[in-house]
Amino acid sequence: MNGLISVEPVVSVVGIGADGWDGLPEKSRRVLRAAEVLVGAPRQLDLLAPAACPGERVAWPSPLRPAVPGLVAAHRGRTIAVLASGDPSFYGIARTLREALGGAGTLDVHPHPSSVSYACARLGWPLEAVETLSLVARPLAALAAALHPGRRLLVLGEGPATPAEVAAHLRATGWGGTRIRVLEQLGGPAERILDGTAADWPYERTDALHVLALDPVRDPGTLRLGAAPGLPDEAYEHDGQLTKRYVRAATLAALAPAPGELLWDIGGGSGSIGVEWMRTHRDCRAIAVEKSPERAARISRNADALGVPALRVVTAKAPEGLDGLPVPDAVFIGGGLTVPGLLDACWDALPAGGRLVANTVTLESEALLADRYRSHGGELVRLAVSAAVPVGGFTGWRQAMPVTQWSVTK
Repeated sequence: MNGLISVEPVVSVVGIGADGWDGLPEKSRRVLRAAEVLVGAPRQLDLLAPAACPGERVAWPSPLRPAVPGLVAAHRGRTIAVLASGDPSFYGIARTLREALGGAGTLDVHPHPSSVSYACARLGWPLEAVETLSLVARPLAALAAALHPGRRLLVLGEGPATPAEVAAHLRATGWGGTRIRVLEQLGGPAERILDGTAADWPYERTDALHVLALDPVRDPGTLRLGAAPGLPDEAYEHDGQLTKRYVRAATLAALAPAPGELLWDIGGGSGSIGVEWMRTHRDCRAIAVEKSPERAARISRNADALGVPALRVVTAKAPEGLDGLPVPDAVFIGGGLTVPGLLDACWDALPAGGRLVANTVTLESEALLADRYRSHGGELVRLAVSAAVPVGGFTGWRQAMPVTQWSVTK
């Protein structure tokens, strides 16, 4: 059994705002009047007068997702309407229902203006120029990748304490000057806006129904992190096992991440390749495989600090630790090339069209890559970087160890 319902019921999903019944269009009202079963959060169900909507009322259980198939199956054959906050297809229940019910055709969705649309209307922000981030069941660390001065960021909070938690996180990470506005009960009679900065945020709790608007301001001395691969080396906690900035940028270019793709970062070290792969797009995924528990823990800390807490860390030796991992779209090997079977295991794991990039500084591994280049093709390059350093009272070049890189598409 995979949790899907064999007979496809038709479930209506009706978006509703803080203004309740008064804010609903007539079509949505007709659906709710006719429903034999009304499902939603208690606060949503309370917005409907029993006289207008006489259907049986069922509050969502917790946890919600695993309960969906059984709840809908229990009412098979009856007209079901599910209440959702705002637009059900925008970080809403519609996705969960589609996954549980086995297809988009099982849902009849009636959207309401989302909280983000309301927030942009109140703030005078163009919706298309705003980035939206949800912290519902997601760690605060995800904020780091979205913070850039001059950008406008809307954050969907999880509960009354979220604004204070966001403010504390911003203060701790060098963004205390960020302006925070909390827009509560948007569209309803109790709507209000709280305004302040992360540095002096005075509200420990706010209304549970809110959106945060952030105008990010970087504090003096906070390291500037751009959106492109090749972050400063000092952005990472490391023990020397770090793919350096310029080689890292060239490596990410060869890996060519695309939204939704999965990377295996073998010999993760400090996690920089996996971290910057994930920073290219919020839907990129990465698994770092690192045999040292100390380094594995460091990878997780770097992922949190740089805004990609979803980076998965597997503490294991490769190739043994690769067994059972999901199929990658790309593989990076930053260490351990001479381990018997590693290169073959990574190559075999890739589907057609998958990419493999391997870096080395040793002659033994370079010979191995040259052999694979002859048999599989691809591109074999040598990356050499020199930095200007003082030489007495003058300046000269100091060359880092050259890196041989093999990149190939299967």
